[in-house]
Amino acid sequence: MTDSISVVVVDDDALVRAGLGLILGGAPEVRVVGDAGDGDDGVELVRRMRPDVVLMDIRMPRMDGIEATRRIVAPGGAAGGAGGGVTGGGASDGAPRVIVLTTFDTDDMVLRALRAGAAGFLLKDTPPDRLVAAVRAAADGEPTLSPSVMSQLMAQFSADPADGARDARLLARRRLATLTDREREVAAVLAEGLSNAEIAARLYLSVPTVKTHVSRILDKLGAANRVQAAIAVHDAASGGR
Repeated sequence: MTDSISVVVVDDDALVRAGLGLILGGAPEVRVVGDAGDGDDGVELVRRMRPDVVLMDIRMPRMDGIEATRRIVAPGGAAGGAGGGVTGGGASDGAPRVIVLTTFDTDDMVLRALRAGAAGFLLKDTPPDRLVAAVRAAADGEPTLSPSVMSQLMAQFSADPADGARDARLLARRRLATLTDREREVAAVLAEGLSNAEIAARLYLSVPTVKTHVSRILDKLGAANRVQAAIAVHDAASGGR
């Protein structure tokens, strides 16, 4: 990772943007390089500033955070080639990690945002130290969701009657079939929400080796980040044909 982490904040509440800017500005290794009040402006700002991390509100005028996230993380999308400070295997095309901001952690829009490519989510009342830690983790390609939260989310995905669920299962199974035996082993542990160091300890591998496997897994699964990879592993393992 580079010496500093560049961050863009997208939220339609000016007070929230100002508050997040003050919190992140107090961390010496974090630079807030811009903010926007809706998804349209946010996508354009990310295109220009090419940050490492985006803090994205979900509900906004003109374009919501779900569609903005989808455009930002899409290969060759709004920020293709961004995220110069990111290492360790992450978003497709080097796009920034998007962390969505929400008031309620049970919001079904959080699930949609994660499917769209968000790397994680934070409640708007998250304590400052945890907010900064989440930004650091996202920028370094590490999980921004704890294993317990990941487990809860996978259970919610299981109960979520999303359109195209059968197609998602079939696509996930085809993509998982392209993984080597070792990559499938790493993918299964990654889907639990473990960090690279935790995966390395679990599988008796070095951290650099895990990083290499994670990068290849994301590429083969067409996943923007670790959360999408976990969703693909879950989809492939879910019932139905």
